[in-house]
Amino acid sequence: MPRIPGARRRLQDNPVVGHKRVLLAAPRGYCAGVDRAVVAVEKALDLYGAPVYVRKQIVHNVHVVSELEQQGAIFVDEVDEVPSGAHVVFSAHGVSPAVVNAAAERGLRAIDATCPLVTKVHREAVRFSRDDFQILLIGHAGHEEVEGTAGEAPDHVTLVNGPDDVDSIVVKDPDKVVWLSQTTLSVDETMETVRRLRERFPNLQDPPSDDICYATQNRQVAIKKVAEQAELVIVVGSANSSNSVRLVEVALEYGAKAAYRVDYASEIKQEWLDGVSSVGVTSGASVPEVLVQEVLDDLAGAGYQDVQEVKTAEEDLMFSLPKELRKDITGKQDARALGGRGR
Repeated sequence: MPRIPGARRRLQDNPVVGHKRVLLAAPRGYCAGVDRAVVAVEKALDLYGAPVYVRKQIVHNVHVVSELEQQGAIFVDEVDEVPSGAHVVFSAHGVSPAVVNAAAERGLRAIDATCPLVTKVHREAVRFSRDDFQILLIGHAGHEEVEGTAGEAPDHVTLVNGPDDVDSIVVKDPDKVVWLSQTTLSVDETMETVRRLRERFPNLQDPPSDDICYATQNRQVAIKKVAEQAELVIVVGSANSSNSVRLVEVALEYGAKAAYRVDYASEIKQEWLDGVSSVGVTSGASVPEVLVQEVLDDLAGAGYQDVQEVKTAEEDLMFSLPKELRKDITGKQDARALGGRGR
């Protein structure tokens, strides 16, 4: 169950050497795929009424899941927990063909909210398996996205958890090997894994385009810039959000003296701020901006009122909603059909 936020303790405005400021990373927060998935559940509730079932967390954020539960969404681990004939939404992380088939066998009315960038990786797995390539899938074992992608070509996929796995990889034909990746990984670590794979398998093929999603890359680039100037970095995001966890790691690697992940502002500890004049703030790709604003409000109360945005990219990508949800209850085209919230 999602954790309830703790009581908002007032952070103290203790003196420090230097001018207190916040370096606010941009881009941060919701990406187009997350926006599309969350709106898909909201729209399904509008159209079909509660309950609407969702397989796994629609996105990896405890606040978003809790909010949707309050609106009538029911989250389940597997489709066999969904009553026959009910509406079920597949999460942004994607599902394997086995899950799709299991839902169909139960007569479920499935709505696929898989991020289109994840769907792209699925299609690459299908195509390369059809050509009898061995697919080295760089990703984290047990992650829903990895399970969904591997499920597209289970006989052709070998999971590579990171650079340290490379030496133990066994391939059938070193001339027919390709790498794909989970979309939410650390860019730097993934490229290091690919470099080591290529040392072992010089004919390793690249995917047609970079699998790591634009939002993951953009948020990592922004936090690198922030970390160069910040003594402390606070990343808003949930523990099971791969891209949020990576942001903490990247911040530490690129110069921050300390970096912490929080779900809510109430989790910020006073001692983190001791002697700190510059605080970097960012959020993972599944985090609504309201949670970031709460962090900024609490930091302002502690004297960090000067907020300086560190912008490294502009994002304007939008994805259409799943086709079942592009019309409102009267049958007219919904204003949110293209691009979710239309930010």
